[in-house]
Amino acid sequence: MERLIKRFLEYVSVETTSSFESKTFPSTNTQLELAKILRAEMESIGLKEVVLDDYGYVMGTLPSNIESDVPVIGFIAHMDTSPDMSGKDIKPSIIDYQGGKIPINEEKNIFIDPDLYPEMCDYVGERLIVTDGTTLLGADDKAGVAEIITAMEYLISNPEIKHGKIRIAFTPDEEVGKGTEHFDVEKFGADYAYTVDGGALGELQYETFNAASVEVVVKGLNIHPGSAKGRMKNSLLIACEFNGMLPSNEVPAVTEQREGFFHLGSIKGSVEETVLKYIIRDHSKEKFEKKKKLVVEIAAFLNSKYGEDTIAFNMKDSYCNMKEKIEEEMIVVEIAKRAMESLSIEPRIEPVRGGTDGARLSFMRLPTPNIFTGGHNFHGRYEYIPTSSMDKAVKVIVKIAELFSREENWRSRKSTL
Repeated sequence: MERLIKRFLEYVSVETTSSFESKTFPSTNTQLELAKILRAEMESIGLKEVVLDDYGYVMGTLPSNIESDVPVIGFIAHMDTSPDMSGKDIKPSIIDYQGGKIPINEEKNIFIDPDLYPEMCDYVGERLIVTDGTTLLGADDKAGVAEIITAMEYLISNPEIKHGKIRIAFTPDEEVGKGTEHFDVEKFGADYAYTVDGGALGELQYETFNAASVEVVVKGLNIHPGSAKGRMKNSLLIACEFNGMLPSNEVPAVTEQREGFFHLGSIKGSVEETVLKYIIRDHSKEKFEKKKKLVVEIAAFLNSKYGEDTIAFNMKDSYCNMKEKIEEEMIVVEIAKRAMESLSIEPRIEPVRGGTDGARLSFMRLPTPNIFTGGHNFHGRYEYIPTSSMDKAVKVIVKIAELFSREENWRSRKSTL
């Protein structure tokens, strides 16, 4: 386990925050720094066909050590961290958690409080990796990266464990919705894959939101407030009116499970112009389409009220619910479930309330459910990860590889092809 933790701490020391505003791919050059480190490490542990391409994808192969013709499986994680909070100069520490609040930064009076995060109580007596409260930790998804590489190293060191061909890939820009934009599924060459990008121990996910992004631009008219009557059109106030017409009970803070939402991610403006950026999410395709239709209707209403071209918007679908595709290939979920159960880990099959590269990959003909990394409270200062959960994630990856090497697990599938 110590090698796993050392890897993870090395990876989080490299800033890889992605950017929504950037027009390049990857969106930030720092991601390429980690990509180069990973390429060198993959070569050093004995992986083959290691490539870092022009888009920043790192791929490699662990060749099969059996003669049987079994499916090629892939394991994928992303290198970038969320722009929601700084990922620069991360100062992680490892604590032996004995219960109660965790003082991650006493100088700034920053604590992780079990009253707010009761799942912490499940880890009393264990080691947790935390930040100093001034940055995120980066377990999303550098924990997944470290777990995949450690699992491959373990398989190389233990050739008695049988497995078919395994492909691994580390992707940039997942956090800004572009992780698969240049991903070459044919080149990757896997029949099935897993993103190692989930949260708490036991998570196994093959159902995601349908997702879209919306940028709303409100045009106003500025004039001196002393003579503004009947002439000023304050885009800030109209933007507030637009947001106020969205359902207040369909926001992230009051929704859970399969309940969808409108999430206002940023607002920036002045009297002359205001820009609102939203994401729209819903597991139900029908409800998702209704949410998008509501945006159109509100814009039309406000244009009729304040004048044509007051409101303009750009709405773009991001990904679809991967359940539609994975239900056709449930063996990939079944084997992950069996792997966890064989290690006395209770599988927690639940919908993803977020994005995953697996959603787009599944629609690119690569069925790709999501499995846990072990982390909690991603994207913020209270992020932490139990070292025991990371170790169990490595074991699950190894066991999945082993189970896929057994012909009885897929022979019936092969006979129908």
